[in-house]
Amino acid sequence: MITARDWGVDCIISLDADLQDDIAAIPEMIASYAAGNEIVYGVRNDRSTDTAFKRRTAHMFYNFMRWLKVPLIPDHADYRLVARPVLEALDGIHEQSLFLRGLFPAMGFKNAQVYYVRQSRMAGESKYPFWKMVSFAWKGITACSAAPLRIAGLMSMLCMVAALAFSGVSLLKYAMGETIQGWTSLIIVVLLLGSVQLFCLALVGEYLAKVFTEVRHRPRYIIAKKL
Repeated sequence: MITARDWGVDCIISLDADLQDDIAAIPEMIASYAAGNEIVYGVRNDRSTDTAFKRRTAHMFYNFMRWLKVPLIPDHADYRLVARPVLEALDGIHEQSLFLRGLFPAMGFKNAQVYYVRQSRMAGESKYPFWKMVSFAWKGITACSAAPLRIAGLMSMLCMVAALAFSGVSLLKYAMGETIQGWTSLIIVVLLLGSVQLFCLALVGEYLAKVFTEVRHRPRYIIAKKL
């Protein structure tokens, strides 16, 4: 993309090397670009060439990312038209682990979608087995959102509440004489120490989330036009 930008192009179109993306959609993409859209996403309206397992897991991933407030385009891979202003803005993003499917929608440029039917693979085999797809999904989650760190913090708070409640139950059992000697003090110490440790880890996670946001150095805004 950077090389194409240096050549002075007005826009570029990227697609997968397996040739399953239908190039017949390119004229419609260019027409959408001519109408003023700076990003045009190629979206598959038919995934019948994928297995049922892959379709289900893909939709689960899109739903989870939507829950994390990551603006992904469902059923869009890497088939897209990108205008020069977007390439210029992309040059100002210095992240090492780029997840372009989540980055482009978050940049805020005017965009549109073009639907196409994904073709069957003519030759070769997919280079994305199950574990590589899992790795790709995990990269997308961790590159686009700090929510997993905050989810861990929420879980620690829930564990602390549960520990306090169980400590109260243990004291009640002790008062009723239904526990053996030393069990109540031992379980309370274990629960309180464990919950405090989890709470401290949650605090560390919150600071890590802020560090994660800062080190990406994403621009606060992008200037569309200078008058």
